[in-house]
Amino acid sequence: MTGFGLASTDHENTKFSVEIKSLNSKFLELSLKLPKAFSEKELLLRNICSKDIERGKVNVSINIERGEESLKGATINAALLSKYYRELEAINVNLGANSNNLLQAVLNLPEVISYAEEVVNEGEWDIVHATFLAALSNFNQFRTTEGDVLKTDLELRIKNILDLFSQIEVLEPLRIPQIRARLNQFLEDNVGKVNVDQNRLEQELIYYIDKLDITEEKIRLRSHCEYFTQTLKSKDANGKKLGFISQEIGREINTMGAKANDAQIQQLVVGMKEELEKIKEQLLNVL
Repeated sequence: MTGFGLASTDHENTKFSVEIKSLNSKFLELSLKLPKAFSEKELLLRNICSKDIERGKVNVSINIERGEESLKGATINAALLSKYYRELEAINVNLGANSNNLLQAVLNLPEVISYAEEVVNEGEWDIVHATFLAALSNFNQFRTTEGDVLKTDLELRIKNILDLFSQIEVLEPLRIPQIRARLNQFLEDNVGKVNVDQNRLEQELIYYIDKLDITEEKIRLRSHCEYFTQTLKSKDANGKKLGFISQEIGREINTMGAKANDAQIQQLVVGMKEELEKIKEQLLNVL
């Protein structure tokens, strides 16, 4: 499910900021980018994200911006640099080599330049942790707002399916008499009315019409739609469950279309399939 959360805190000439972004994914794919000094806290942050976010391709970025007076620059070991330089210069003279880039070469030698390792105290971690929780709260609020929009859209799609289904219920009782009339007319036109065995015809019609009966499909479709709506109202994360229910809805719609043997009903079935496809697309955004 898509989401975005941002929070920042200014403290003693240092800015702590946390950004959380997510895209759709069936599972939780978590990427953490944090300063090296906080590397030991990565497992804690992952556990919090796993509990609160659940699903999505999530990127968490923690950044620290320090003021100039707080920055710790690199240190050059001047004595060691001079020693290396003199020794290399003497070697160059003996070899007759070019000494133009000698200083650059010396700067790359071990221990000539050292960098102060950034140490973060627990007070700073407390600030980062609080900022992270604030960003996570903003992130979840973003997804909640988006979820409300999705809920409204999904309810509309289910309503559209049920509206089309209601039209099928009106047409369905008319279907069997029409099939019976067409078969009778076909037999009369081809073999003559007097040559038609009415008893045998009725037996064959019962068998044929039974194969076209969609009573069970209608009952199950309505039940699945009602269950979908009930599940949608639940406070739990039911995205996968809704996906399974939508598959069952699709199964009943497809069976109704296959059994319809009626152009008008099949057109309505196509409309139901279109609405269901929109539901499946939206369910990728639901936890």
